Amino acid sequence: MSVFADTSALYPLMVRNDPSHDVVRGIFAKLLEGRRPILTTSLVTMETMALLQDRVGLAAARVFDEHILPTMRLRWVDETLYRLGTERLSREDKRDVSLVDCVSFEFMKAERLTTAFAVDRRFSEAGFRLLA
Repeated sequence: MSVFADTSALYPLMVRNDPSHDVVRGIFAKLLEGRRPILTTSLVTMETMALLQDRVGLAAARVFDEHILPTMRLRWVDETLYRLGTERLSREDKRDVSLVDCVSFEFMKAERLTTAFAVDRRFSEAGFRLLA
């Protein structure tokens, strides 16, 4: 069964001093060992790369791009998915739910994904199962 990867797990995967690092690293290793398909979107990738570059440095962003991202299936966000995300963002009407989150939820819904490789409670609040 495929899982969705969110920035909330991908960022600590790359940052050893993050409190979630050991947990997400273990889960990621099990996903790879089990050959479970890991899907994500271009918005999550951009968000993760931006955070890594800003908080850790460009080298960390490069390692993510060259070694972690190739283990996942990347879906480029097109206009349709973007619009679904903005519509959901308006419906949610919550300050703490981002456009990236809403696009992720709509992507998961469209792909019939029920599980997220994430540590963000917003995924469980949206009805998805968290691996981390």
